[in-house]
Amino acid sequence: MAEKTGRRRRSSSLVYKEPPETIEHMSDQAALPNLNANWVNAKGAWIIHVVLIAALKILFDIVPGISQEASWTLTNMSYMCGSFLMFHWVRGVPFEFNAGAYDNLNMWEQIDNGAQYTPAKKFLLSVPIVLFLISTHYTHYDFTYFTINFLALLGVVIPKLPYSHRTRVGLFSAPPEDR
Repeated sequence: MAEKTGRRRRSSSLVYKEPPETIEHMSDQAALPNLNANWVNAKGAWIIHVVLIAALKILFDIVPGISQEASWTLTNMSYMCGSFLMFHWVRGVPFEFNAGAYDNLNMWEQIDNGAQYTPAKKFLLSVPIVLFLISTHYTHYDFTYFTINFLALLGVVIPKLPYSHRTRVGLFSAPPEDR
């Protein structure tokens, strides 16, 4: 873990944990509602995932020359990549209303104040799994498509597990001192 003493973290560490929030950040987080992550509990927020998956499937179906198997795999990959970017890659809040209280947290860590296994998080964890199962079925259990879909699933499910909370991979993102 990197300290704020001006020292850099060891370059050989690829995986590191974000340090816990300071008292100031915790009080800032408690003072105002987090509009960036509270939408997942709003009415109709869950249905957008189903609508988005259906729209992706229709989009890939109308492209000439794409088989049903490739269409399902592209739908799965597109949803998984978008989900990973939205929930696990981008950190902070896109608008400035809370004095940077959530700058070190991605959206998944902001949802329900970081509590695990809430209804919203269970739903958001189940959608990629169900989409993977549907994609696997409609690709007729072909090994190549299965492998592609399974790797995409792992890339989205592993960051959602409690073990991955506040864990960063240094290969893709710099620690706080280097940003």
